[in-house]
Order: sequence, then structure tokens, then C-alpha cells
Amino acid sequence: MPETPTRTSTGREPRRRRAFALTGLAVTALLGGLATSPGAQAAPAAPQRAAAADAPACSAAYRIEQTLDGGTTWRMCWHYNTLAGLVLDDVSYQPKGEAAPIKVLTSARLAQVHVPYDDGQAEYDDITGTDFGQALQNLRPAECPGGTIKTVKVPDTGDVKGLCATTRARGHAYRLSDDESTGGSGKLYSAQGKDLLLYTVNKASWYEYITEWRFSSDGTITSNVGATGSLSPYDYDGTDGKGWPIGKGATAYAESHSHNVFWRLNFGLDGSPKAKVEQYDSKVTAPHGAGSPTTKTTRTPVTKELAGDVKDMRWWRVVSKAGKNKDGHPRSYEFVPGRSSRFPGRSFTKHDVYFTEYKKCEQYASDNPSAHCGGTSVDKWVGGETLTHPITWVNIGFHHIARDEDQQPMPVHWQGFSLAPRDVTAMNPLTPADLAGQNGVPGNGS
Repeated sequence: MPETPTRTSTGREPRRRRAFALTGLAVTALLGGLATSPGAQAAPAAPQRAAAADAPACSAAYRIEQTLDGGTTWRMCWHYNTLAGLVLDDVSYQPKGEAAPIKVLTSARLAQVHVPYDDGQAEYDDITGTDFGQALQNLRPAECPGGTIKTVKVPDTGDVKGLCATTRARGHAYRLSDDESTGGSGKLYSAQGKDLLLYTVNKASWYEYITEWRFSSDGTITSNVGATGSLSPYDYDGTDGKGWPIGKGATAYAESHSHNVFWRLNFGLDGSPKAKVEQYDSKVTAPHGAGSPTTKTTRTPVTKELAGDVKDMRWWRVVSKAGKNKDGHPRSYEFVPGRSSRFPGRSFTKHDVYFTEYKKCEQYASDNPSAHCGGTSVDKWVGGETLTHPITWVNIGFHHIARDEDQQPMPVHWQGFSLAPRDVTAMNPLTPADLAGQNGVPGNGS
């Protein structure tokens, strides 16, 4: 694969100074170059499952395995990309009662952090246009309580203790007062849950981005990016109505800007890249007379590439073509986007989710390095092709209007989404043993 130098932000000369400590480094254009832990073999970009083992097909240094409450085990590989940072490969989920791991994702990673300033004087692609991947930060033990900090060998930088793998409490996993009103036994069923948490910290000039991946015992996957660090001191000049004063009186107008974060998800449900995409929309009709409102839900198969917009009572899922749960229902994962401020200023940020047919060169949502990809941003790749191996791109935006409390240091502001299992298992994977007989037959007999 040809190599190309890491590029700086945009063609214009920005007012804000960016820290490009490592410009001119040769990195792989699409994969960004693999960084390995000492003595480990590099994990392949799309590893295949080992023939006779439950463990993912990567060396031990690149393998993560964690059993959580209720007996759920998550397994995956990781590698490091010198543009995008942490990449998760070969992600599988095995709840109690499943004889083998259920493959969920072939790969998952960041695909861009696009930062346009409100005054139009500066605009950055922080993944492909700064030292984001090269500027992986060393983590101290106190930042990874109860976990392990894995060493990443970043090309031309060296060893960085940069990947935290730990668990974190999430609160109630479930609670059921199984009393007479539900035809139950009067028992209380309640459990607290934990998540497997993986995270890295990457610098892009004054900002530090915390990239989190959480894996829950009920099969949910959540990713969030938290921006912290510092506001750029070179942008305290937004006195044209596009900034917010954070100094004494009418001084130090910090320029407002947006953070448009993209993720790239390559599903491999049940071990196959082939999948279906479906869109669901619900419409509520006002009541007639003394009646109640009615709601009708419509399923629309997404057979062609799509640029989708989040609306009330709309959602999408990716459906397995290769496997079903014990009830005979196709396994799927549903997208649950977090709060987002959609940025209409660029064509690629006008939509919330994209489904495109897999092409190796389509790696970054904007400023894509490949010159032979039919355009350099994800919106240009929605060309009407039939979806057989869909790639999912998620866009979550945050409009950052600075405040006094943003200094100093700046509190973390988060943006992200979840993937919720839908029919991956026939029942709640954490169901207590004495409720296991209630699949489709609730205790009150309704």
C-alpha cells in the first residue's frame, strides 16, 4: 500500500495555531500504519476467526477478553491507526446460555472530527489533518482504576502507555418486583451491572479527545468522544457576535465552533459481512372522540445506499443474514444516537447516518486520503449502489459556545451513540434462572 505524508488541516492559513509536532511523517494513507505493543504481532485490519478457538484471531497482546455480570463475555482484538487512533476488530459477544460467541463487528473506529469555526476563518479535520493519531497520550495508573494500561508502539513516536482497559459500574442492570399484580412470586429481582470500558486520549492542538468504548453485559455497545483540554488562546477575538466573553467584563470573546464526530462501523453479524438495513418510522394519529391516539409503525427495507436523517420516532437497524436467535428471529443491532446538533454548513455533515456499500478506499468521512474513491467525503459515496456489505457512518455534532466554566482546564463535553441488541438473544441475557420459563409466557398469563 502506498505511503503518503500526514497532511495539515486545510489549504487556508488559519488564524488559530495548530500543534503539528510530527508533520512530514510518512504514514499509510488508509490504514494509517499499525502500531504494536512490544513483542506482539500486528493485528490484521480485518482479522478472521481462529478455526478452533473462541478467542479472536490476533496475538495475546492485541486480545481483550472480559467476563461481566451475569456471565456475559466480550472478546475482541485491537490495533492502532496513526490517523484514527484506536481500532477495534473482530468484536464478539457471548452471553450466558450461548454455546459460542456471537460475532458483532468486524471493525469500529473514529472516522473524523470536523471542527469549523463560526466566523468562517478556520476549519479543521482533526483526524486526518492534525497529529491526532500520533499524539496519543500516556495514561497514569489513577486514570485507569482497577484496569490495565496497554502499551502502544506508535511509529516514529515510540512506546505510549495509551490504552486503558477496565470495568466501570453502570448502575441498575434490571429491577423487577415480581408481586401479585404481575402474577409473580413476590420476589424482588435486582442486579447492578458493569461495563467493559476501553479508552484512549489523543491531542489535537489545545484539545484532548477521550475516545471511549463501553460494552455492557446485556449486549449494548456505546461509544462516546469527550472533548477536554483547553480552549485555544489564539481565538479570544470573537467580538463580531460569534464569540462569548470569558474574561472580566466584555473581554476574551472565545470563538464559537462545532465538533462533528464521525464513526465508521463495519458489521460482521454472525460472522458474515452481508447484512440488511431497515428503517422504521412511527406515525401517531390524534384520537377521535373519546378514544385514544393510535400509532402505526412502518418498516422500510434500505436496499440502496442512504444518507439518513434522525427524526422523532425513526430508527434504523442492521440485520444479520447469517444467524437467528433461539426464537428463530434474525439478530440485529439498532442505532440509538445521542443528542446531536447537526451542522448544515458542509455536505457531509448534513445527515446523521450514512449506509454505503463497502469499498476499501472509503475510510474517512471527510478529507479522505485516497484520490481514487469518487470523492473525498462520505456524502459523495451515496451513489445508489445496492447494499450487500453495508458500512455504517454515524455523525454526532456539538455546537460549542464557550462559557466561563470552560477555563481552566475545560470540563469534558461528550457526544456519542449506542448500538442496542435487538433479538440477538431470545430473552434478556441476564434473566434469572427461575424466570427463564417465561419466554413469551409472562407470569400473569396475558
